[in-house]
Amino acid sequence: MFDLITGNVQHAPRHQAASVLVSITAQAAIVGAIVLGTLLVVDSPVPRAAMMMAFVAAPPPPPPPPPPKAPEPAQSASKPVPANPAAAPVEPPREIAPEAPPVAFDDEEFDGVPGGVVGGVIGGLEPLAPPPPPPPPPPARGPIRIGGVIKEPALLSRVDPVYPGVAISANIEGTVILEAVVDEEGRVESVKVLRSLSVLDKPAVDAVKQWRYSPVLLNGKPEKFILTVAVTFRLEALKR
Repeated sequence: MFDLITGNVQHAPRHQAASVLVSITAQAAIVGAIVLGTLLVVDSPVPRAAMMMAFVAAPPPPPPPPPPKAPEPAQSASKPVPANPAAAPVEPPREIAPEAPPVAFDDEEFDGVPGGVVGGVIGGLEPLAPPPPPPPPPPARGPIRIGGVIKEPALLSRVDPVYPGVAISANIEGTVILEAVVDEEGRVESVKVLRSLSVLDKPAVDAVKQWRYSPVLLNGKPEKFILTVAVTFRLEALKR
């Protein structure tokens, strides 16, 4: 220390420094080897001991003992079978008794049905439902209308209408359209005015009621029919 202050420094000989360096290096190598060996030992996997687990199943329980046998019933002494009173007798009877007369029931007293069941029926007998009414007769067919398939019958007899004097004086002329209902024999039953001409309606109706047609047959049977009739009044016809 005083040498450092005074400036006089004495250096150690070089051979001592080399030996110290070699010693330090050797110690460092030893320490490194120890540390490295420790690390290798710690990092290397440690083999685990194999573990074996064995399961031993318990033995099954012993079967239950068989149930005790029931004591056999003692053989009962054979009993005599009673005789069936309804069975036919083996031996003929000693005497034959007459049969009792049948019991007579008064139907009025018991309010029953003749020939019914003795003792009645629970709930009684239900009254018989009345028979259904007969079906109504089919409605009468109305008169058929002439036209289409049914052709107009022939006019056998025609009566001309009477031109009224009032209509002649007033110069009234034209056509009256009527609807006539004809019976099975071809006679006109009724007439209805479809288009009117005032004073000419009545003469037209009176004339058509006197007309006669040939019968109309439907399936070989004469039928009533309806047809439209036009009666024309012309003043020129009177001048001829």
